[in-house]
Amino acid sequence: MSTAAEAVVPERDPGLQPERTRLAWRRTTLSCTVVAVLAGKQALHDGFTPLGVVAAALSALVWVGFLVVAHRRIQGLDRARPEVLAPRGASAAVVCVLALAAFGVAVLAG
Repeated sequence: MSTAAEAVVPERDPGLQPERTRLAWRRTTLSCTVVAVLAGKQALHDGFTPLGVVAAALSALVWVGFLVVAHRRIQGLDRARPEVLAPRGASAAVVCVLALAAFGVAVLAG
C-alpha cells in the first residue's frame, strides 16, 4: 500500500507542445512587427505630420510592449513545468494586439 508521501511525480515529458507554443508566439510577434512597420510607413508616407508621428510612435510603443510579453512567455516555456500564462500577461498581449490593429486601421482611415 502506497501513501501520498511515497508517490513520486514523474518528470514531465513535454513532447513538442512547448515548441509549438514557442513558434506560435514567434509567429504572432512577427505579425505584430509587420503591422507596426506598415502602420508606421503609412503614417509617415505623406511626410512628417504630427498625427503621423504620434501614430507611428504609438505603434512602436505597443509593438515593444507585445515583444516584452512574448519574450517573457517564451522564456517561461524552458522549464520542466511551464508556468500558466498569468491573466495580467494575457490581458497585456490582448490589449497590445487590439491597440496595434486599431492604430493600423486609424492610419489607413486617416
